[in-house]
Amino acid sequence: MTGNAMTPINLDNPPAPGRRCAVALLLTLLGGCAGLLPKPPPPPALYALDGGPAKRAPAHAAPAATGATAAAGASAASAPTLIVEPPRAAAGYDSTRIVYLRTPLRLEHYAHSEWVDTPARQLAPVLVAAVERTGTFGAVTQAPGSAAGELRLSTELLRLQHDFTVAPSQVHMTLRASLIDHKTRRVLAARQFDHSVAADSEDAYGGVVAAHRAMQTVLDELAVFAADAAGRWSASTASSLPLATSGQPGRPIEFLNAEERRTPR
Repeated sequence: MTGNAMTPINLDNPPAPGRRCAVALLLTLLGGCAGLLPKPPPPPALYALDGGPAKRAPAHAAPAATGATAAAGASAASAPTLIVEPPRAAAGYDSTRIVYLRTPLRLEHYAHSEWVDTPARQLAPVLVAAVERTGTFGAVTQAPGSAAGELRLSTELLRLQHDFTVAPSQVHMTLRASLIDHKTRRVLAARQFDHSVAADSEDAYGGVVAAHRAMQTVLDELAVFAADAAGRWSASTASSLPLATSGQPGRPIEFLNAEERRTPR
């Protein structure tokens, strides 16, 4: 009877078709669960804070009454070199997140909109360009660098926020600037610039457009401020130089100190 004996069925090892059905059912269940998982958030919209199309800086309203006249009349060789330090930012404004307010003193951030870089770092090149267009300086360079200069411009961004506590909403920008004599470390002039612009729309894009307008106004005012202060410094420096005399006909011009001026030659 061995030739007709039947092989017993192992119930713990079902036939191949059963296994395939089990695998198919498991994959179907996993696919359904995957559809229930939350989708990853979309990447944020990125906005740049730049100066837009280059434009000429506004002319001084009253050059005869300011120190800018002396600098404007100086030759390019004698005009001072300005070193622009990297702008700093106050706490709360030193990140790429776009700040808005719905209640006073509470800073919030747009969830799906950001700056491409921190506002302070984006401000540096457009600040250099704005001051350079005044024509007051022999050169305007951005620190850090190897260039030496007579004057330094230090700035700090104190505020850049989209304010929804007023209607229509507004963007406020506040910037503090100081012009410093690089040799003596003396502050020649300091000023705080503050400007607000109404937003065209009540969203992040409306705030970005208003921020551009506010920044352009602040930079125009800062450029005039720097030119005026540098002009007064140039005039003061020129007036403090020792007097030149030719001494005798055909003798080269030389600078004489007080003792030499009292001693006849």
